[in-house]
Amino acid sequence: MQSSITNLILAADAAIDLQLHTTASDGQWAALELIQHLKREGFGLAAITDHDRPDMAQAIQALALAEGMPLLVAAEMSCLWREQLVDLLCFGFGLEPNPLMAIAAELHQRQQAIINHAFAYCCDQGYLTPQHQPQLAMILAQPSAQQPHSLAALVKQQNPTLAPAQFSQLMQASGCDFATNPIAAVVAAAQQSGAICILAHPGRSDGFVCFDQVLLDALWAEVSLDGIEADYPLHTAEQAALYRNYAQEHALLISAGSDSHSPNKPPIRYRAADYRVLLNRLGIIVQAD
Repeated sequence: MQSSITNLILAADAAIDLQLHTTASDGQWAALELIQHLKREGFGLAAITDHDRPDMAQAIQALALAEGMPLLVAAEMSCLWREQLVDLLCFGFGLEPNPLMAIAAELHQRQQAIINHAFAYCCDQGYLTPQHQPQLAMILAQPSAQQPHSLAALVKQQNPTLAPAQFSQLMQASGCDFATNPIAAVVAAAQQSGAICILAHPGRSDGFVCFDQVLLDALWAEVSLDGIEADYPLHTAEQAALYRNYAQEHALLISAGSDSHSPNKPPIRYRAADYRVLLNRLGIIVQAD
């Protein structure tokens, strides 16, 4: 299958956005709706990076080719490092079955086991009943990234008087959480599949590792990542500068993404020339300024 970025040449000021999400993971964009939005808004390149869905790459490329909108082959993988959440952007892996797809499929199976266990616990504690099995089946049919949210929403719906602290304790006790893989295993699988590995949103502190230089050094001492998402809406100017400087000092690639999950938070127009080295590694030529 032909890639939608074959022989792609971008103007220096072409708009790009390299982190976007659809209903294939936890986004509200339909894939076709997002692609048509990108084309209508004049984006030169984008990446749909649905969580733990490298299996969607071929279908996304088919849509991109049909719409004439260049999209990177991409996915965002859920990882664990030092018992904390870290996300990894994987760009440019093959469309054929590969180790990255295999590790994602295994994660989906573990996510379903987590949800089944959490549902059973909530039933044992009297917050749900076996009569909610049809809702459980619907939750298990969803993408992995949606399942913990959906089970939590079901528990809230069935127990509207449950205090927030009690609800939080219940969800923690039930084990309702996101399945992850050790970051080293994901990097190995991604690189075996031909992908470039980029540390996603390193400055987020809402449940993720918030990286300073010391933690960056520690991570890179353990795993050989290719780059860092320096430009991200939640990063402060100081964080963005730190990540850019770190990338330059260590000869790492620099990426940028809006993390758009819905039309209410649309893609951001990052300038292609600012990410020339990354794009060149992915076979894309960015013209001189």
